[in-house]
Amino acid sequence: MTTPLGLGLPQNRQYDVGRDVPDVARTAEQIGYQSLWAYERALFPEPATQGLFGVPGLAWPDDYRFVAEPLITLSLAAAVTERVRLGTSVLVAPLHGPFQLARSLATLDAASGGRVVAGFGSGWSLDEYAAAGVRPFEDRGKVLDEVIEVCRAVWGPDPVVYEGDITRIASAVVGPKPARPIPIMLAAGNGRALRRLVDHADGWLPLALGAEQTAAQWRVLRELAAERGRTKPIRTVLRANAAYTPTPYEGRDRALFQGDAGQIVEDLVAHAGIGFDEILIDLQRGPRDAQELKDVAAGVYEKARAAGV
Repeated sequence: MTTPLGLGLPQNRQYDVGRDVPDVARTAEQIGYQSLWAYERALFPEPATQGLFGVPGLAWPDDYRFVAEPLITLSLAAAVTERVRLGTSVLVAPLHGPFQLARSLATLDAASGGRVVAGFGSGWSLDEYAAAGVRPFEDRGKVLDEVIEVCRAVWGPDPVVYEGDITRIASAVVGPKPARPIPIMLAAGNGRALRRLVDHADGWLPLALGAEQTAAQWRVLRELAAERGRTKPIRTVLRANAAYTPTPYEGRDRALFQGDAGQIVEDLVAHAGIGFDEILIDLQRGPRDAQELKDVAAGVYEKARAAGV
């Protein structure tokens, strides 16, 4: 049985968002990809005030200098597709007002015929939190909890009633409603975040870190779910961030998912054996333009299917 494959949409500087997102989305659906995804990076501090992921001295990728807003990106893709799911992997939910975010996602789901997957993360950039101004960085976990609660309330039956630290809805009709319940998936890697996922989310958005390490994380999450009495399955979408090169990468220092289509698929095969429900391949780093991205996406899809993924 093959693994459903998703594709990251073109959001970076080398792409024309208004022209290339619809073009790539339409082509990806024709190729056979079953989902399309957008991620969030709100700004690029210069000079750097903090390392990547909060790790001192770790440089931010140059790609982060230009990242199109994820929900607008998905809206462009929704308008030209009919079948593919439309997901965020991930949207930094605490950078957004909970009520407005819930309404935006509901509208996108209603407009697309029930294809949205809400992938949330808590984020790590102090500068992004300062710019968004919703709540301080230290409150990100509490804000994420409220975002999830507000989404469930707003997407549910009217009248909507909610009382939280940020959001207060006395009693109101809120529409449009999603076409079907929107799955909420979380990017979580540590104890508190994993418990939030097990208790309140529909699924998990892990990042591919190597087959052995990623499989170990999945075991930990399943064990935690059993400990906390969860019986509902945890849906999983693995994110694979690729660094495409037109010719095979020859160095011994080849990073995970770095190289030509064949090398990317080699790493894909290793991770597919873990048993995730779906794998998202973000190929936008490396191609020079949308045409090359489409060609690479077609090549990776063909080789992946030939390899049994």
